[in-house]
Amino acid sequence: MSGYVVSVSRSAEHQFSKQPLRSCRLVEGLGVEGDAHSGETVQHLSRVRKDPTQPNLRQVHLIQAELFDELGEQGFSVQPGDLGENITTRGIDLLNLPEGTLLEIGDTAVVQVMGLRTPCFQIDDFQSGLLKAVSPREGEGNVIRKAGVMGVVCTSGQVSTGDEIRVEFPAGPHRPLERV
Repeated sequence: MSGYVVSVSRSAEHQFSKQPLRSCRLVEGLGVEGDAHSGETVQHLSRVRKDPTQPNLRQVHLIQAELFDELGEQGFSVQPGDLGENITTRGIDLLNLPEGTLLEIGDTAVVQVMGLRTPCFQIDDFQSGLLKAVSPREGEGNVIRKAGVMGVVCTSGQVSTGDEIRVEFPAGPHRPLERV
């Protein structure tokens, strides 16, 4: 399975959306160079308040561009970087990858998928009703998390728009992604 990078984004500030760029550097064990969420320990402000010593399993946020297509059909207007993701992808079913999947991006960067993103209330501040659209409930009432996946950088490297993404599945048995 392979796909490609539609866009890369980062923000040095803790704000909801991130600025799209032509490329960014992923740094092993830290995340996106120059991004507010880069670090060995948690950087998301709500998690820092709870326990600032937790390991940062949310160094890189990836969203599939197919979500933007789906949201567009529902009347929302969402572009790369708008939902705070660092890497927008196309051609990979991110949400159904098993935990521990490696994403080899460009020439050298490798990101290990750790889990599903759980969006916060700020998503509705961006566009009203968006939280429900990216976190609908299925028939039994369980939340379906569609707001992308979170990962850690295993190997540093430059990532640019148009780069190929190769998927390497972990040895089985596979565990489905949980929220991180």
